[in-house]
Amino acid sequence: MVARRAKLKHFRGHDKVIMVSVKFFAQLRDVTGIEALQINAADLNAVFDELAKRYPEDVLAQLRGDNVRIAVNQELVNGNPALTAGDEVALLPPVTGG
Repeated sequence: MVARRAKLKHFRGHDKVIMVSVKFFAQLRDVTGIEALQINAADLNAVFDELAKRYPEDVLAQLRGDNVRIAVNQELVNGNPALTAGDEVALLPPVTGG
């Protein structure tokens, strides 16, 4: 029974490749050293799991900061929305003005 459940899970697309673009702006671009990268991620939690594999803890803490806004396809999001192939995830640092 357990093997069957695992097999069904596989066929439901959990191992599907979902390539998304992750873009970094302002000081987040400075700390990552890049403007954008392509990763395989089905949702925002998976995006941060992939980023954790690439960056040290101090950089990841800045990327996950409470004041960092996240946009998917140029719309601000909250929570852990599902992603589809070709989506653009933008990490936006706080904006200051005068």
